[in-house]
Amino acid sequence: MSHGSSRVLRLDALARVEGEGAVRLRLKGQEVVTAELRLYEPPRFFEAFLVGRGHTEPPDLTARICGICPVAYQMTACQAVEAACGTTVDGQLARLRRLLYYGEWIESQSLHVHLLHAPDFLGCADAVEVARGHRTAVERGLRIKQAGNAVVEVLGGRPIHPVNVRVGGFHRTPSRAELDPLAERLRRARDEALEAVGWVAGFDFPEASFDGEFLALHDPGGYAIDSGEPAVLPPAGSPGGPRRLPVEEFEHRVVEEQVPYSTALQSRLDGRPYLTGPLARYALNGRWLHPAAAEAARGAGLGDPTRGDPCRNPYRSIVVRAVEVVHALEEALLIIERYRPPERPYMEAPAREAVGCAATEAPRGLLYHRYALGPDGTVTRARIVPPTAQNQAAIEEDLRRQVGARLARSPAAVGDGELAALCERAVRNHDPCISCATHFLDLSVERE
Repeated sequence: MSHGSSRVLRLDALARVEGEGAVRLRLKGQEVVTAELRLYEPPRFFEAFLVGRGHTEPPDLTARICGICPVAYQMTACQAVEAACGTTVDGQLARLRRLLYYGEWIESQSLHVHLLHAPDFLGCADAVEVARGHRTAVERGLRIKQAGNAVVEVLGGRPIHPVNVRVGGFHRTPSRAELDPLAERLRRARDEALEAVGWVAGFDFPEASFDGEFLALHDPGGYAIDSGEPAVLPPAGSPGGPRRLPVEEFEHRVVEEQVPYSTALQSRLDGRPYLTGPLARYALNGRWLHPAAAEAARGAGLGDPTRGDPCRNPYRSIVVRAVEVVHALEEALLIIERYRPPERPYMEAPAREAVGCAATEAPRGLLYHRYALGPDGTVTRARIVPPTAQNQAAIEEDLRRQVGARLARSPAAVGDGELAALCERAVRNHDPCISCATHFLDLSVERE
């Protein structure tokens, strides 16, 4: 709507993201004065009600933060508590955990690729419309997702909010006979995931670049998901390679602040916006992708991951996610092939007064947990930093760049509808999980 010299555009809801939020832009001529990602979903205070609970409870409680990535919260909570208790989980138990995590990666990334993000590239409003013209692709995506759900169900006891995970390992570990049927299903999903990479590689990608710092787990020799330590890749064109960020220093380097227009905290790394998620993982760890996934990346136009070629175009994040599904499927198959049931389903994690922290790679990016325990194991303090909260400032920078670039090309030709679609696409590139972040889209544009 217009009021004199000002122009305000409102879009009441953003589809195809998890949660509720808004964007507000204020424009002055061709300049984007402010770009605010307003997350207004009510906070749920998980960190507060973890205080006073026993040290074995965070994995079950934090899983309820998100129905899409509960395993990420369970695995990070387990590792943080185990760090406090001085417990190391390795061998087959560690590999089983990784298999469970791969199951979540497969189902979450496939959901985003086929149902949430692909409509933007196909000129469709939603997955139902995509299915009318690309039914085979949508059905393929659902089958891949179901294969991931099957892994989570076998290891976790059910496909959503698993109940078989505990500090130190599992309540019960599967037999060889229980895992074998998964292998054939995962092989079929792998073949279809390779087809999906080729499908998304053919989309039309606008020119864009995130030139800030990337943050992801880094574990030389592997595509890090639940091991290694955080590392920072400098901005494009900067000298030097990845810099270590020991997980013990995370909360001193990554500082959260409250902004008046959002119920989620915003994070900055050494005072600067940064990006976590698939682009960061690929840039830091791409050379250690499974060979089949690396070949798929080359064929999809992502460059040669074995040389450390980064991808900085947020629109191409859909391709990176599709490649990660191939990697997860191949690695899951290797774990099943080499599986031998462990002697015990879990390692003991005796309570003690200590502080433990950990980070793992949720599908949307690095997830950090820190717990302080009392002498009897009671949680006295908890801190959780989800990836979407970390990416808020970077998403706002992305909105400024992309809207500014569009206005600079032909400011008079940009209508409300085009501008709203551009903002929605820019936000959806990062697959925000707003419910996780609150501790999208009502779009308001003011023109001067």
